[in-house]
Amino acid sequence: MTLPMNQLGIVKRNIVRADAAAVEKLSRFGVATIHEAMGRVGLMKPNMRPIYTGAHICGTAVTVLLQPGDNWMLHVAAEQLQPGDVCVAACTADSTDGFFGDLLATSYQSRGAKGLIIDGGVRDVKDLTAMGFPVFSRAIHAKGCTRATLGSVNIPVVCAGAIVNPGDVVIADDDGVVVVPAALAQQVADAAEARENNEIAKRARFAAGELGLDMYSLREPLAKAGLKYID
Repeated sequence: MTLPMNQLGIVKRNIVRADAAAVEKLSRFGVATIHEAMGRVGLMKPNMRPIYTGAHICGTAVTVLLQPGDNWMLHVAAEQLQPGDVCVAACTADSTDGFFGDLLATSYQSRGAKGLIIDGGVRDVKDLTAMGFPVFSRAIHAKGCTRATLGSVNIPVVCAGAIVNPGDVVIADDDGVVVVPAALAQQVADAAEARENNEIAKRARFAAGELGLDMYSLREPLAKAGLKYID
């Protein structure tokens, strides 16, 4: 992403985070449910994957803009993390270097961070997994980084194709990563709850043997589209 120079070298200390009750409610639902409840928007690219199966994150975003091969700003961001936050890191240009490892994760855990989302590489995966520190990244790469070029902390970023503002809610699980704008957090949480309740009822009908063809009244439109059964 290209930013004007006045957007580099900035650390915004005071950000407005999404309502804590709405964040807690969103944490009960999966990424797919939230994405659907929000109108099928907000997803990051599908190459953002958890470093271990079963990883789950839900928290408020502290955003970081990195320079390629330079993790200076991840250290700067640590000071801005509060309990319940998720570090969301984008980069000014494509880079899969190992920006983050177990030492930074230890620092982040001590601050109460819920995890890291990074459109770049991470390393020390075995240690991160043992720590139970969830990371979603585009790559795993042992290559180290320098600390020499300024980026920014707590500015709007585009991470893996999704716009993330400081304080937004970020939810990640085995299905991917979704971003919920802070102002919509309660509305989306309520919609996700309604969708989940609806799916529970449908799951029971499927388990009883009912077909989607009948549940969703698909037979007539399929016939109109020209579907034919041949015995």
